[in-house]
Amino acid sequence: MNPNKSNRMMPLLMALCVIIGIIIGTFYANHFSGNRLNIINSGSNRLNNLLHIIDDQYVDAVNIDSLVDKAIPQILSDLDPHSVYISAKDVQQATDDLKGSFSGVGIEFVIRNDTIHVQGVIKNGPAEQAGILAGDKIVSVDGKPFVGKVVTNEEAMRRLKGPKDTKVKIGVQRYGQKSIKYYTITRGDIPQKSVSATYMLDDNTGYIKIKNFGENTYPELLIALAQLSQEGFSNLIIDLRDNTGGYLKSAVQMANEFLPKNRLIVYTEGRKSPRQDYKSDGRGSYQNIPLVVLINETSASASEIFAGAMQDNDRATIIGRRSFGKGLVQQQIGFPDGSMIRLTVARYYTPSGRCIQKPYVMGDDKDYEEDLLVRYQHGEFFSQDSIKHTGPAYHTSIGRTVYGGGGITPDIFVPEDTLGITSYFKEASMSGLILQFAFVYTDDNRLKLNNFTEMMELADYLVKQNTVDKFATYADKHGLQRRNLMIKKSHNLLERYINSRIIYNIMDEEDWIEYLNLDDNVIKAALNVFKNNAAFPKKPEPKDKKKDGKTAMTGTTVPYVDMKMNLKA
Repeated sequence: MNPNKSNRMMPLLMALCVIIGIIIGTFYANHFSGNRLNIINSGSNRLNNLLHIIDDQYVDAVNIDSLVDKAIPQILSDLDPHSVYISAKDVQQATDDLKGSFSGVGIEFVIRNDTIHVQGVIKNGPAEQAGILAGDKIVSVDGKPFVGKVVTNEEAMRRLKGPKDTKVKIGVQRYGQKSIKYYTITRGDIPQKSVSATYMLDDNTGYIKIKNFGENTYPELLIALAQLSQEGFSNLIIDLRDNTGGYLKSAVQMANEFLPKNRLIVYTEGRKSPRQDYKSDGRGSYQNIPLVVLINETSASASEIFAGAMQDNDRATIIGRRSFGKGLVQQQIGFPDGSMIRLTVARYYTPSGRCIQKPYVMGDDKDYEEDLLVRYQHGEFFSQDSIKHTGPAYHTSIGRTVYGGGGITPDIFVPEDTLGITSYFKEASMSGLILQFAFVYTDDNRLKLNNFTEMMELADYLVKQNTVDKFATYADKHGLQRRNLMIKKSHNLLERYINSRIIYNIMDEEDWIEYLNLDDNVIKAALNVFKNNAAFPKKPEPKDKKKDGKTAMTGTTVPYVDMKMNLKA
């Protein structure tokens, strides 16, 4: 063949081969895929391609970012109850509680009748320095009215919080004054305290209430211990009831303060997370002080780590009710848009080797969320015998039996007491009417109530004011029919709840806690432990010396009434 002719035919032959290849490829693609898009069959590629296809071809315009915000939580919910997605707009609010401070105006507020009411002013904070007083009503922000349906907790936080040194102008209506006053507040750092109460219960016993484990929990604990040392304490109660947890590091630092050297505090382990042990270094200053730790059904996560470390090392007596049972470790992973996920990467194990995470079914959050309700209905809050342990038995350093698979079971169980509880009391407390009445009463009597500087003086005064009868009249006007026989039966509970909230409104969180502790049976059980020199657990007797041949798990059972329970900017 002529070389020149062959060279001229080569492009034609190549083009023909390409066309034939396309025809054959199309035939087989249609034959085997049924005219469907041939997307690579891997989960991540399919999801990514799906979003591209929706963005490119869907009949209407779609906000892909919004779609992702809805899809990611659904994916994470199929893993476990504690892996969560936090959108960029919610990240700050989600992390503020555990930080040592946040930037804002320094007020505590509630929303009543579509209006912000200043419930408390942070001492030495920007709002106090500007002249804001407890009881003020905020009616405008930055020159715009801020009342009515637009007033929500989220919107109030968004308008009042902001970067440090920025300014916000608020309009305030003050009690007894018709005109609106305007204040310009320069936002500043507002401390977030983990230790909410520190005081002496009696001549020998110090008390510290810790509501979460944040960045500054350990230094706050050291300050609280130093304060109690100056007051001569020789016994210590650490109250972790309703403590929902926080940072592992803070719980480890705190446990280290009470343990001898080289004691295991906790260890973590996961599929891609090799075992990591956290041990005491022996530098703690309070290794020998008699210690009692209080827990209940909402003590979770880091609070369970601390309680578990004290129990397994036989360092303290644990009193209360079985804790929540959160033993999963989350790692925060941020995305470029400012959102983040908290992904479970490991499990917590106490020194004896027990995992405190209660059972869950992947993708089934409903049963998990209703666990506390099931416990209540099953009778666990009222009887120690109703506690169901799903995990095997473990043993502490001196051989006491403890259980995993669902929280920390206390050494001394204190049931919730139903004495005095009526349907009237339940409706009064659950409907929010008591909180509303307490706020209205405080607002109407603030000038008089502000004269009290001591909690006990205010408490005695409130008893003489017959606040229960005043509440019953208020509640009757707001939909809760007066039931005199039930009110009489629940009188002590009603008075305690109503007066505690008035004290909280006028004074501070520590005074409120101290008031509730006055007749708290869990506190009484703890004081009884110190009285009997029983804070340090004792080695169990051999089984053959026991009358029933069984290993005892806990000791005393005493009645208890749990009075459970604002926003800061």
